[in-house]
This record gives sequence, structure tokens and C-alpha cells, in this order.
Amino acid sequence: MNLSYAGRSYPPTEPYEVGREKIREFALAVGAEPGDGRTAPPTFPIVLSMHAEKQVVDDPDFGFDFSRVVHRDQRFESVRPVRSGDRLTVTVEVVAADTVDGNDVVTLRGHIREADGGAPVCTTTSTLVSRGGR
Repeated sequence: MNLSYAGRSYPPTEPYEVGREKIREFALAVGAEPGDGRTAPPTFPIVLSMHAEKQVVDDPDFGFDFSRVVHRDQRFESVRPVRSGDRLTVTVEVVAADTVDGNDVVTLRGHIREADGGAPVCTTTSTLVSRGGR
């Protein structure tokens, strides 16, 4: 893994339009109350951030082996709830990249914003470990 990627940011994703049915499907998948599908569960932003993180893990110059990944940590810092009708983009940054005991460890932060106007909605932080081949 290329450790010099720490501090690098990737371009924002294309806007994602949040729909009521997607909110209901996610709520049912995580065992939350689906309600009327207008307000998403607090962990819904993972849908957007994981898609955006593919820019990093699929970057061949980064050299991160996603096939050996264990998800170590996930955090959400919400500014406001995600709602049906939101159009959101995600900008991902590599917060840290390191090799520990033969395992590649990367921490990614996703800045989720309104596509129109750029107001912040949520920040996600994911720490992924790609297990070394032993």
C-alpha cells in the first residue's frame, strides 16, 4: 500500500438522490423502524460513503487489497438527518495509511454534503484493515 496517500482527497461523487423506498429498504435491513420513509436511520450515510470509498480502494496506485479487508471501525457525525428527496455528494479523504504487523490499515473520511449548495449533512469515518498474507 502506498503510505504517501495519507492526506489525499478524491473528487466528489455524482449526486445521489435519496428515495423513500431506499430509506425503507435500509431500515428493514438494519432492523430499524421504516416509518414513512421520509427520514433515514442515522447509519444510512454508509450507503453513500461506502460507494465513494471505492474510489480509494480501487485506485491501483494506492495498492490496497480490498479482498482481504476486515472492517475495524465506523463512525458517523451527523449535522442533520438524511431525508427523502436529498441530493447528496461525498468527498473522500485518506486520513491515515499505515502498515501494522504486516497488515495495511487505512482510515477514510467521507464528507457528505448537499449537492445544491454544499451544506454539510454528515461525516463518516471508516477504518479498514487489509490482512497481510501469512
